[in-house]
Amino acid sequence: SARSRPARRSLAPGLRRPSPDPPMNELGFEFEHPWVLIFLALLPLYSWLRGKSGQAAALLYPDVGLLRAVSSPVREAAGSLRVFLRLATVAALIVAIAGPRTVSKEIERETEGLDIMLVVDLSWSMMALDMSTPREEVTRWQASYTVIQDFIAKRTDDRIGAVVFSGKPYLLSPITINRDWVSKGVDRMHIGIIREAGTAIGDGVAMALDRMKNLKGKNSKVLILLTDGDDNMSKAILPVPSAELAAALGIRMYTVGLGKNEPTVLPQFDIRTGKIIRDPFGKTIPMQTINPANYEMLDKMAKLTNGRFFRALDKDELSRVYEEISRLERTEVKIRESVTFESHRYAWIIAAFTLLLAELLLGLYRPRAP
Repeated sequence: SARSRPARRSLAPGLRRPSPDPPMNELGFEFEHPWVLIFLALLPLYSWLRGKSGQAAALLYPDVGLLRAVSSPVREAAGSLRVFLRLATVAALIVAIAGPRTVSKEIERETEGLDIMLVVDLSWSMMALDMSTPREEVTRWQASYTVIQDFIAKRTDDRIGAVVFSGKPYLLSPITINRDWVSKGVDRMHIGIIREAGTAIGDGVAMALDRMKNLKGKNSKVLILLTDGDDNMSKAILPVPSAELAAALGIRMYTVGLGKNEPTVLPQFDIRTGKIIRDPFGKTIPMQTINPANYEMLDKMAKLTNGRFFRALDKDELSRVYEEISRLERTEVKIRESVTFESHRYAWIIAAFTLLLAELLLGLYRPRAP
């Protein structure tokens, strides 16, 4: 027999597809009527009563030898083999009536996931240290890296891709269900790996949209733009028109602006490794002053696509921003549990009849001793 129980959580529009996670099987053994096993406790009592000696019968007869010739005693000891087989037969029948069975539970997960494209700014200004704390020196990219990796790890039922940009955009990963691939791609990034200096926000968004427009299915499509500057290098399309294109394609945008709303000093760093260069005293060497992000532009881009704009001044705020985006963009997961029972009753019935047959054969070939 089998039964199934559907369950649902967190609704969002999108295409249903099987989850990459394998179904889980939970095996267990149980009895359909466990109360019947109480009768097993009566078998030791029966054995004890069966083995007790009653009062010997008295009969006056001149020669008991004549009686031995026509009859034999019927009493058996409690520990005899035939009594054991009889008790084992009854015990097997009791277990069979209790209904031993194996329970197999299969959990199937169906998800209506999202297609998420991360558009991440790798311009040189991401080396600014204005997100540091009194205890820790943190660049904008270091804070972003940690939060992005955590976001990727938590979106277990979604497809994710990534575009990185500085003065020119590059496709880091197409939309894929392989989160590890995207995570490893982000892990290889550092500031300076894109040698074209500047900030091409419009071109970066356009490249992401180009990868999303032909995706099959009706999945909800989301683009998350993370930047700390203003567009100064886009050639194909400017930021606001790129947001208008996203709106036309039905892609919702969340824009995140990093850093303080004031000019910030950028330290010198090695573009080959993305590490800060320090003087002999361990202090940073100022390289140039950079302007803040264009928050008005980012806000407008988000509103054009029915998304939201966020600001983050430090790592904790940035983490809360991505948590808020995760809360807004939930994935529907349907869980169906199928419970199957495999009965073992007939095996115990066969065992009982085998024991009974053994007792009968023993009685035929091994008569009870006088």
